[in-house]
Amino acid sequence: MSHAIPLYIGYDPREAACYHVFCQSVLDKATVPVAFHPLHSPMLADFDGQKDGSNAFIYSRFLPPYLQNFSGWAIFADGDMVVMEDIAKLWALREQFAFDKAVAVVQHDYKTKHQRKYIGTPMEADNASYPRKNWSSVILWNCAHAANRLLTPEFITESPGSFLHRFSWLKDSQIGELPPEWNALSMEQDTGAASLIHYTLGAPGFAHYAHCDASEPWHRAKRHAMHMIGEK
Repeated sequence: MSHAIPLYIGYDPREAACYHVFCQSVLDKATVPVAFHPLHSPMLADFDGQKDGSNAFIYSRFLPPYLQNFSGWAIFADGDMVVMEDIAKLWALREQFAFDKAVAVVQHDYKTKHQRKYIGTPMEADNASYPRKNWSSVILWNCAHAANRLLTPEFITESPGSFLHRFSWLKDSQIGELPPEWNALSMEQDTGAASLIHYTLGAPGFAHYAHCDASEPWHRAKRHAMHMIGEK
């Protein structure tokens, strides 16, 4: 049996259901073992990365190379997502990048249609457009790449958010490009052919987004996560 896919997932206690729904969606489709690693702040005792931003894992998403001892590959994903395909298909894409790429991401180039996000929740905030927006929400990490050895807890804590989220420690040639279906943005893009749906403005667990674009896969995964023997 092959080693489990190391899957690091952003966790914020204010939207804890999102983490569990995402994990369920992975379990519903996976054909290989997956090791789930929630990036939950109290579990990262030597890392004080919550400087700003709209969620609790805005900086811890850059820790997987360090947590993997700078070896092998790993996946990071925000918690407010569902997968529509086997996560092994995303994992297999690393083979095309070999060792010349430090990361691979969906390279979105868009301006948001919505000026506010998390509407109706304590997390509500402005939703600004900026270069490389949402590139860091799904990352296929080459943890062993020499350029990623910079990503220690100290370096991440001291670096500006814009520097990290734009992958500015890397040369452009070291950033691989994932197919766009592996980070399709609900309410911003067409999600009809999505392999992974990202509810970047707010997950369907929030009242304002309960019936948003592509909400049914999220609710379906939630029902599976909540299923009890004997329920109809």
